[in-house]
Amino acid sequence: MALLHRAELRPTKLELLATWLPGRVWYRGDADAEVVRVGAYRFDDPAGEVGIETLLVRAGTGPVHQVPLTYRGEPLAGAEDWLVGTMEHSALGRRWIYDACGDPVYAAALADAVLADAGQAEEYFEEDGERQVRPPNMEIASDAPAAEVPPVGAVRSIVDGDLTVIVTDGVELTVVRRPGSGASATGVALIGAWDDVSAPLAYAAPR
Repeated sequence: MALLHRAELRPTKLELLATWLPGRVWYRGDADAEVVRVGAYRFDDPAGEVGIETLLVRAGTGPVHQVPLTYRGEPLAGAEDWLVGTMEHSALGRRWIYDACGDPVYAAALADAVLADAGQAEEYFEEDGERQVRPPNMEIASDAPAAEVPPVGAVRSIVDGDLTVIVTDGVELTVVRRPGSGASATGVALIGAWDDVSAPLAYAAPR
């Protein structure tokens, strides 16, 4: 489960992405266009320390881009190249925001979602001691029967591109940066559905 806070963010996630996205090799669109959210889904960090959220966004009339993010209360050692930026969270203080493809916590969560069909985290607010669940605005599901997930282990290499490939000790993961573009990889697929679109979001294959 993902506990959400009714908080003020400075800058907002979309403001951060508006300056960060145009510098990505896989970005397609006008660098000056407004970035809007199309959909989002979250994973759980079993340790409860790292926020894991994937945003589907569009800039102007450009294609939908998939941006997995991790939110941390401290910098992630060795991940400077994957830092999107920092924000001030009115409830949690300073947060370091990373492109999650460079975060090992995300790699483990993505492997569970694809290979074990773990699904997305339930999102909720707490108000006056009562839990208020926020319905998901998109669906995700594995396209294969749930299987045992090998130990992910350490991240050994990452190749960023239209298909970002994350190689770990136990699994090779592929993140589709522009879902619906027709790009594909081998392995079990994680399928996303939003609006009237259904497309692969990621792939996983045990090594």
